[in-house]
Amino acid sequence: MSTNLTSARSITEIPEPAIARLLFADTRLATLWLIIRLYVGWEWLVAGWEKLTNPAGVWTGAKAGAALNGFAQGALKKTSGDHPDVAAWYSWFLQHAVLPHAALFSYMVTFGEILVGLALITGLLTGIAAFFGGFMNANYLLAGTVSTNPMLFILATWLVLAWRVAGYWGLDRWALPFLGVPGEPGTLFQHRNAKAALRTE
Repeated sequence: MSTNLTSARSITEIPEPAIARLLFADTRLATLWLIIRLYVGWEWLVAGWEKLTNPAGVWTGAKAGAALNGFAQGALKKTSGDHPDVAAWYSWFLQHAVLPHAALFSYMVTFGEILVGLALITGLLTGIAAFFGGFMNANYLLAGTVSTNPMLFILATWLVLAWRVAGYWGLDRWALPFLGVPGEPGTLFQHRNAKAALRTE
């Protein structure tokens, strides 16, 4: 008598609503995402460029880290009171990770903003670029800085959701079929797999 130890698991897949497919997967709305993408990308590019070309060199020049140090110190002052603007765990991160390496983080912020801006403007790996843009927005918000960060964070989140078509009017129109997407290799890897299979025959 044999016992089948492998039990079949039923998987229920909830279909994507039509409105979600229209918003996040339909190329008819690619123009809308192009406008949003260009706006968010421009905001990031300008912010990073201003840091890179700062005449005082407080971001990437001789005094690299000075501006970020001041930003972090200002955030640490917002950790007191009954309802602090900056959480205790984030203040710990600023004190023990950012401040000791302020120059390194300063370069990372500057070039991160520029790269996210360029990627969004050109529409190259839009979903990934939007994710990292939103990640930076989240960090600024956690440091108690509001400004345009809430709006940019929301738009970045939408761009991440619309990654399939957000870069359709951009380089993703060719990059995604070439590189592939999760679970579906692109032509680059299909060719490599085909060549590897031929070598093993």
